[in-house]
Amino acid sequence: LPAATAAVYKQWIPNTNFETASNWDTGRVPCARDVVHFEKNKVVSVFVRSPHALTDMFLPLNGELVLAAGAGFTAFDGTWDPGCDSGGTARFADAEHRAWFDPTLWQDVLPSGEPKPGGPIFSVDEERVPCRYDDVVFQPQTSFRVNMDSSQPVIELRSISVMGQELNTPASWAGYLGGPSAPLQFHGNGTLQVTGTGCPDKSGCACGNALDGPRICAALLRAPGRQCPEPACQSPLQPLGHCCGVCGATINLDFTPDFDLQKYQDRLVQEFLSQPKYAGVQMAISKVHKAQTFLGILSRSSTPLIQIVLIDDRAGVQAGTAAEQLAADIMENIAQHGEALGISSGKMEVATGSTASGQVGSLPVSRITAGTVMGLLFSLLLLGGILFLYRKGKLRLPALRLPRPWDRLEDPASPAPAGDKGFDNPVFSVEPPGADLGEETPKDLQVFYLNPLYDASETET
Repeated sequence: LPAATAAVYKQWIPNTNFETASNWDTGRVPCARDVVHFEKNKVVSVFVRSPHALTDMFLPLNGELVLAAGAGFTAFDGTWDPGCDSGGTARFADAEHRAWFDPTLWQDVLPSGEPKPGGPIFSVDEERVPCRYDDVVFQPQTSFRVNMDSSQPVIELRSISVMGQELNTPASWAGYLGGPSAPLQFHGNGTLQVTGTGCPDKSGCACGNALDGPRICAALLRAPGRQCPEPACQSPLQPLGHCCGVCGATINLDFTPDFDLQKYQDRLVQEFLSQPKYAGVQMAISKVHKAQTFLGILSRSSTPLIQIVLIDDRAGVQAGTAAEQLAADIMENIAQHGEALGISSGKMEVATGSTASGQVGSLPVSRITAGTVMGLLFSLLLLGGILFLYRKGKLRLPALRLPRPWDRLEDPASPAPAGDKGFDNPVFSVEPPGADLGEETPKDLQVFYLNPLYDASETET
């Protein structure tokens, strides 16, 4: 399989286990003198790992207790229990608010379930939540309850592991949904769907959480202390899929079918991020879909591109400067090897503590540049050939007479005298009595003419 289809495992952090101290309002696991109280109308699924003695316990109307081997409950017999001198009421915490689209409730793990070691690679906020080709892990021997409210009708995943059982086919997942535990563990309007397939494209696949981006950011920034940090740069960058602005650099790559996302990520880590001068730089790289705009209006179509986000641990005016330098090195490397890597062009933007954000450069690779240069050379050769044939007399060009500015300065024809208001009447052509065509008519001569519509006899009395 291509390297880009390697599975990504994301593990759900909270649980609803009986032995988890944070699941109780007292901050400790109930002891023998306590009265355990589950809210009557709250739906719960609680895993119990060990035996417990209790004074009393109130159960919900709808829920389950999943008992491990040897686990159970007995009534308190009055004997002394260390650490439980004074009894009280222990109420189980409300798990309804724990949302699937809260990035703080997930962590990247290895296939073995161990937390993934830290490194220079991080994820934008939308990709901290399981993506459509990821594997979701709920820890073995744990219970949970997840709010699945979503803006998308179906949430696709590659597989889900519950109670140590991996469900990686649509049929196996449908069978689990038909069991008694699934309705107690998953609630909300979202529907999980297991496909069993990974990303089929070596250039990577978009995460698929864009529709729930606002929900992810709301969950991330809802709690106190989770607000976006004040950036050190004046106009921070806003990467696609990230909730907060960042200081540093972003690179958007246009790619060809030859591009391999995983191989290119490994190349950047080995050749650049491993250098001592970039020790404090982190990188996020993934395929995203950027909405297209026309005259400032968003269209329904989008363009796939590879987004690289670079941030560093510098402060003050130095914030983002190391990321800027790394971005410049990456762009230079693209100019030299982009065609072989399957990269057709790249565009870089930076925002540091000393400068505002802005586009620094757009760099096409040699193939596009060579095509442009060849086109210009061909045009020049064509024009030169036409000029050569014209000078040799073997090519005639149509003569074009362009108006000259000085032609407009010539005196126009003299107009008729302004005082002559006369005109020819096409109906009347009778010459006045005594008129001579060769003589000038006196100015005081009165002109008489016969009116065919007037009869003089009609006026006589």
